[in-house]
Amino acid sequence: MKIATFNINGIKARQAALLDWLEAAAPDVALLQEIKSVDESFPTAPLEARGYHVATHGQKGFNGVAILSRRPLEDVSRGLPGDATDKQARWIEATVAGESRRVRLCGLYLPNGNPAPGPKYDYKLAWMARLKARAEALLADEVPAVMAGDYNVIPQDEDAARPEAWRADALALPDSRRAFRAVLNLGFTDAFRARVPGPGHYTFWDYQAGAWDRDDGIRIDHALLTPQAADLLTGVGIDRDVRGGEKPSDHVPLWIELDA
Repeated sequence: MKIATFNINGIKARQAALLDWLEAAAPDVALLQEIKSVDESFPTAPLEARGYHVATHGQKGFNGVAILSRRPLEDVSRGLPGDATDKQARWIEATVAGESRRVRLCGLYLPNGNPAPGPKYDYKLAWMARLKARAEALLADEVPAVMAGDYNVIPQDEDAARPEAWRADALALPDSRRAFRAVLNLGFTDAFRARVPGPGHYTFWDYQAGAWDRDDGIRIDHALLTPQAADLLTGVGIDRDVRGGEKPSDHVPLWIELDA
């Protein structure tokens, strides 16, 4: 089962790029972030025409997450538990039955948190505390589960081409990294780092200041696996070349393969 995560930065602006990538990469499941669309306006028809089942959790003009799957989506739920007043569309879950195993898939778009300090950073850390609680519940279920998406966290200095440029940014502040490690330390595996060590691997390049041309990137899109999912991991990759396409997102897809 090939599972990808891709912050597309607006489905209306990137629909053609998304369809081209789906045809080229052929993921079994794609977790999308920042669709920036209400559910009713999401372009479901062309995706269904390509064999994907679609579930969305949209929001007008901001945020929004979706799951595309070649196999039926079961037990879909929307919204990260823990705060009934949170209206931001940043979390979606579903179960997909593979050829040999069922996998729980959680797509997330973690808050950016800038400027920090401030209320947006407080919201980020509170959201990450709720994420940790959901992660604990997934572990208790003892099933293959994947939490993948745009985490808006640079876990270590090696995950940035210029770590010094991010020292005061919410993506790399000590509390952000500490909250990310708190989830990993529960027993989750960072799928990419489980297979690919070292610097120079990025999933985001800003549109400004020629970041793509200078390879001034950061790794902020991650797939975290429960032990049951980590045991099934057979491959990982970053579709870096997507960033050089026509009207690209500032993110590129990260994918994993599970023996499921």
